[in-house]
Amino acid sequence: MADRILTENNPNNQNNSISIFEDKQVRKIWHNDEWWFSVVDIVGVLTGSPDGRNYWKVLKHRLNKEGSEVVTNCNQLKLSASDGKSYKTDCCNTEGAFRIIQSIPSKNAEHFKLWLAKTGYERIQEIENPELARIRARKYYETKGYPKDWINQRVDSIEARQNLTKEWKQRDVKEGKEFAILTNEIHKATFDKDVKEHKEHKNLPIKNKNLNLRDNMTKLELAFAKLAETATKEIAKAKDAQGFNQNKTAAHKGGTIAGNARKALEKETNTIVISKNNSQHLVETKQIKKIKNNKI
Repeated sequence: MADRILTENNPNNQNNSISIFEDKQVRKIWHNDEWWFSVVDIVGVLTGSPDGRNYWKVLKHRLNKEGSEVVTNCNQLKLSASDGKSYKTDCCNTEGAFRIIQSIPSKNAEHFKLWLAKTGYERIQEIENPELARIRARKYYETKGYPKDWINQRVDSIEARQNLTKEWKQRDVKEGKEFAILTNEIHKATFDKDVKEHKEHKNLPIKNKNLNLRDNMTKLELAFAKLAETATKEIAKAKDAQGFNQNKTAAHKGGTIAGNARKALEKETNTIVISKNNSQHLVETKQIKKIKNNKI
C-alpha cells in the first residue's frame, strides 16, 4: 500500500499527500508533528459509501448530541479536492481516527486500524532515520516503472527540496503563498518558465494540483532543479536572509545560477534541456526496452 511522495512543486500543500487503502484514497496532511487524516475519506473507506461526506454529517450530529469529543478534536485543515483546489476539511489525528472507527460498524475496521498504525509508525521511523524515506521513495517509483538512473535523480531532488523548505521555515518564510511565490521565482530563473508554463509545455493538466511536475521531468531537468534549490539554500545561509523579501532575492539568485548553467550546457551541446517529454515517455521508454530484450 504505497504512499504517494510529497508534492514539492505544490507549495500550498507542502505536507499534503495521499495514501492508498485497498484502492481507496485517504488524504492526509502533516500538521503539528503528526499525520492528520480526512474524516470524510475515513468514513468512505469504512462504510464503502461513495457519499462519505453525508454519512459524516449525520454521524457528526449524533456524536455531538452524545457529548463525544471526537468532533471537537477535529481540525479544519486544507486538503486538495478532486477539482484540484484546496478546501478546509474535517481532519483527525490517529487517535481521533481510531475513535471514529469505533463509531462505525464496518468489516474493514480491523484492517484499517492496522493500516493506520503502520502509516503513523512509518512516518516516525522516517523522522528518526531519513534514509528510510529515500528507500520508500525508490520503491514507489520502481513500481511506477521509472528507470533506476531517473529514480536516483528524482530522490536527490526530493532531498534538495526538503532541505530548502526547512531552511525557509527557519528564516521566517511562511508556508503556503510565500512558498509558492519563491518556488516560482526559482523555477522561472532556472527554466525561463514558471511552474504553470512548464506544465503546459509538457502538455500536463494544469488544474490537477496533485500532479507533480517533477515526476514528469527528465533527468537533466531534475538536475538543474536540484542545482537551483541547493544554490538558493546556500545563498540564503551565506547572506543570512530573513523574511520573505530577502529570501526572494536569494531565490532569484539561486535560480539564475542554475539558469546560466543550463544555457551554457545548451550552447555547448546544441540541445534544449527543457523537454516536452513527461512521465508517459519516461516510463514507456523502459517498457519498450524490455520488449526489445525479450524479442532478442
